[in-house]
Amino acid sequence: MSFRAVFIAIAIATALIVSAYLIHSRRPRSEIEQPNAAFVRATGKCAECHLNSQYSVVHEFEMSVHARKGLNCLDCHQVAAGQMGKDHHGFVISTSGPTPANCRTCHETVYQQFVRSRHAAAAWASVAGDKDFSPEQVAFAEQFQPGGVKRPPHGLAMLEGTSAMKSGCSSCHSIGRPNADGSIGDCTACHARHTSSVEFARLPSTCGQCHLGPDHSQMEIYTESKHGTMFAAQRQLLNLAVPPGKLTTRDMFVPTCATCHMSGLNGRGSTHDPSDRLSYYLFSEVTTERPNALRARAAMKDICEQCHTPQLVDRVFEDGKAVVDATNEKVLSARNLMNGLYEDGLLPTNAPYGEPIQLNYFDLWHYYGRTAKHAAFMGGADFVQWHGNYPIYQHLVEIRAEAKELRSRK
Repeated sequence: MSFRAVFIAIAIATALIVSAYLIHSRRPRSEIEQPNAAFVRATGKCAECHLNSQYSVVHEFEMSVHARKGLNCLDCHQVAAGQMGKDHHGFVISTSGPTPANCRTCHETVYQQFVRSRHAAAAWASVAGDKDFSPEQVAFAEQFQPGGVKRPPHGLAMLEGTSAMKSGCSSCHSIGRPNADGSIGDCTACHARHTSSVEFARLPSTCGQCHLGPDHSQMEIYTESKHGTMFAAQRQLLNLAVPPGKLTTRDMFVPTCATCHMSGLNGRGSTHDPSDRLSYYLFSEVTTERPNALRARAAMKDICEQCHTPQLVDRVFEDGKAVVDATNEKVLSARNLMNGLYEDGLLPTNAPYGEPIQLNYFDLWHYYGRTAKHAAFMGGADFVQWHGNYPIYQHLVEIRAEAKELRSRK
């Protein structure tokens, strides 16, 4: 054999080896670090296609805790109880994609906390009513959120039309939509589908996907507050990726929404029920205390006191209660006027959003009343005043004038 032929053979062999190393370096860690051949085959086959067609899916999964702990694609996409399966390139996967039925196989405690919360069935029922739930699901949810699920669809959402409902309301409220497999909700609404990230769930902007706007302006209030401005300035110094059971004020010395409402800060137990530490129904037309008010208030104050003195925390809660009481008084004044108009037949009882005065009253409590009350507890001074109490007063003046006009026509 000539030297030239030997040289060409060596060059080709070297090129093949280098190519193999390059290809291997591009394979997902979750594939090459798997403990057995079946897992390697599952993740490797998925990545073979998705690296080309949806690279971000593989890349996001590679960044996840799931990947670092040795899970593969099939662990989440396999058929769970109540789901239908389909053949997908040699694997049987769920036709519905991962739902809480899949997540709960590892996170049952978390799911049980979530399914009792207002993020679950009550969220979907608040716009779509109870028609999509089974009687058993309604009965279960009503134990924890009385009146939140056993209800008709929201009248205003129906008037706005199905396209607004689908692209608007449903985008947020689907966090509590019932799934065909019997589970409730969508874990990926807060954790993202393939990163499954606790860091993502702790970002204020994640909560702000839904908790913003005139009827639940928590994101705007937080951004204005001292907490929000400090987070914007010091985000790079915080460690949002710490596991829930290990989170301390060294990691989160500036709070986000999740810190106060859900996280297990400094050994406090974490929860997936965001209202577990809330002592008032601030979203209600007229705010009352929740059944677990004393326990919830103590739990929330305990979180606050990880950063603030008890005296400051008590003052904030006292000031917040004063705003709640004052707002209730204004709302009741307007509601009494409205009730009088209904009783005297001056407004139709079967069309709650058909007259300007009815929309004015809805705005008064549903937008500005809620805003003032939330802002009082979240440190949003401008939202207590100019985005809260001023428009409450403005609408109350308009309602009084409209009521007088309606009565003059009688």
